[in-house]
Amino acid sequence: MRFELDDDQRDFAASLERLLAGADTVKVARAWAEGDHAPGRALWQRLTEQGLLQLALDATPVELCIAFEALGRHAVPGPWVESAAYLPVATGAEVEGIATLALPPLVPRALDADVADVVHLGAQPVAAEAVGALQVSVDRTRRLFDVAGPTPDVHEQALDLAVLATAAQLLGAGERVLADSVSYVAQRTQFGRPIGSYQAIKHALADVRIALDFTRPLVQGAALDPTRRATAAAKVAASDAAYLAARTGLQVHGAIGYTAEFDLSLWLTKIRALVGAWGTPAHHRAVLREDLLAHGAWA
Repeated sequence: MRFELDDDQRDFAASLERLLAGADTVKVARAWAEGDHAPGRALWQRLTEQGLLQLALDATPVELCIAFEALGRHAVPGPWVESAAYLPVATGAEVEGIATLALPPLVPRALDADVADVVHLGAQPVAAEAVGALQVSVDRTRRLFDVAGPTPDVHEQALDLAVLATAAQLLGAGERVLADSVSYVAQRTQFGRPIGSYQAIKHALADVRIALDFTRPLVQGAALDPTRRATAAAKVAASDAAYLAARTGLQVHGAIGYTAEFDLSLWLTKIRALVGAWGTPAHHRAVLREDLLAHGAWA
């Protein structure tokens, strides 16, 4: 099967890319991490006007994946999976403003509950008193909060869409790290030649390219038919590929890659956090195993 975007989808992707490329998302993400949410709220409003909060109800999962890949590629902060993927489907209504949720045990804490206009436990809004203490994330743009209350019911279709959106975000982040790494090794010299000319560097980056290229059809296939098996497979592949991109990017950048001041750190920490978000790879491998045992490999 050959997957190609239609003209409207390509136009949507191009429009979104132009918006984010001109929005200085690195500055937005750094401000968000420091507790200054004004630039992030302004970008949220612009993306809302672009229709991102309507995609889950008014478009297809393909458009949703286009949007979330762009969000990952530009390290856009905020509870987008919660607001644009899970809650619209679970509640049957478009989210107004910024919303977040906890869905234990799979999503044990609510992302950015201190910024959100409404916090949910599952699909049900909760009072401010139910929001507990801030928990530290490896990604400083992700502020996680405990939410008190009974274990909520899971909306299965909404969950599949949220998992798919997270996979698309990982794919976009992995692509960004690879692109930045390729650019860096072409400029950085050692012993009088660009380090990208060394076979070991070429092979490491080629492995990342292959991993991302094998991931994209799984994400696209899940967008066309977002079953539990398809979204789990997409999340596993995207997690592994993006994590490989992060590890390789860190290695080829050398010492500067370890510094928080270098922009690469935004994607490295985001990838590490998203790998475990909306189900770890181990969780989704278990989902795949159970599905295969129940329905057979070719079901």
